[in-house]
Amino acid sequence: MRKFNTWVEHLSLSQQLFSLIFVFITFFCCFFFIYLNGNINEVIKSQAYSSLEREQETFRGLIENSDTTWQKLLLNGSLESTFQHFMITDANTSNPQLQIVANNAQQANEVISTDLLKHIEKSINQMDGADAKAFEYHGDNTTTYYRIMAITDDKWLLTLNDNKYQELLKDSLLSSVVNITVVVVGVFFVILMIWMAALIHPLNQIRNYIDKVKNGEDAQLKINRQDEIGALARALVDMRQELQRQEKTKEEMIHNISHDLKTPIATIKSYGESIKDGIYPYETLEKSVDVIINNADRLEKKVHSLLYLNRVEYLVSQDIEGALTDMNVVIDNVILSIKAIRDDVVIETDLQPEVFFTGLEESWRVAIENILENALRYAKSKIKIVLREDEVAISNDGPSMSEERIAALFKPFEKGQDGQFGLGLSIVAKVVHANGYTVSGENTSDGVIFRMSKVERKEKKETKRRAKDNKTA
Repeated sequence: MRKFNTWVEHLSLSQQLFSLIFVFITFFCCFFFIYLNGNINEVIKSQAYSSLEREQETFRGLIENSDTTWQKLLLNGSLESTFQHFMITDANTSNPQLQIVANNAQQANEVISTDLLKHIEKSINQMDGADAKAFEYHGDNTTTYYRIMAITDDKWLLTLNDNKYQELLKDSLLSSVVNITVVVVGVFFVILMIWMAALIHPLNQIRNYIDKVKNGEDAQLKINRQDEIGALARALVDMRQELQRQEKTKEEMIHNISHDLKTPIATIKSYGESIKDGIYPYETLEKSVDVIINNADRLEKKVHSLLYLNRVEYLVSQDIEGALTDMNVVIDNVILSIKAIRDDVVIETDLQPEVFFTGLEESWRVAIENILENALRYAKSKIKIVLREDEVAISNDGPSMSEERIAALFKPFEKGQDGQFGLGLSIVAKVVHANGYTVSGENTSDGVIFRMSKVERKEKKETKRRAKDNKTA
């Protein structure tokens, strides 16, 4: 099966189409010559018996007409010429006598051979009192269908049809089936060809579009389809537009970061050279060195953010199995470290005790710290932190966010509302997702709130039990 799948995968759509048609025609031939041919013979047999019955029923009506003899009606050709009628008398004797009452009496000896006559005699003996019964006789190269109808106790009407009728019927059926099949296959082939062309053309458009995009050329893709191919084309166009947007944003981000890095480096360099020359740019030596240290801290923080963004998924994946973090401890430590940034903002907490999140403490500390720093940047006077089982929410009373800002909130290389580029929230998203949680931001009636929640709340009791065991240990 694997080899067949591999073979199919290496075929083009045209080759697959012709292979499908070949399989269909092969199936039809097998169906026709093995199954259908046998069924046609059964249909012919049934049709022959039905025709014989209708013919003899016509004779029954003739018999009941007292003003007309059989001989006159037959000689006038009132019945179908493909049927031949004979009167059999004394058929139970060892030497049956035939009285010909049909209009082709001169052919009686040719039509009814000695073997056929013996077969008819056996058939009459097998009727067992039945009024009429149909039989078939297989000769050397022919098959004869006949029907015997009792007239009196010693007279029977024999009706048979010749091979010409059977062959005409079979040829007619076969011709009809073959013609219908050829038409169906032809229509099926045309439909498949049109369908294949409708598939190949947009796929070629998509391939040319991808080649142009890959080579950096200006490309457009317009496929007005509502099926999966149209959805794929629109997805490719959207992807290219998103990549172009990210590339442009990244270029702006790199330019902004370069400027941010250049400023503290230039300050450190100029202050260092001045101190080396015995000049103190900022009043005293200590104050000048403090400026150098502050700029070095700024530089270190920006470099650390860039490095952490690239390494966050690797860091949170190391030794994460079974790791649990006490979120009360993390939140308390982060508040102690950053609350001095803006002493005019009140940080309120509502922390449920013994809440443990899956993941390493360092990663959760970075996530909480980045969200709080973002909140401090926009808060007017208050920040509130609410901790519950499997969820932490951090809200502030800052300005509301636009819908566009909410949609791109956690994407890397995005501008903030103040026009600054930041990596903090993208780092938060990576940390949260890597630990099996989800993060979202939304507007509230009096500001903005960020929520970090567990994706699937399973095995809560087991998590709490392991956390308590780790704590007691």
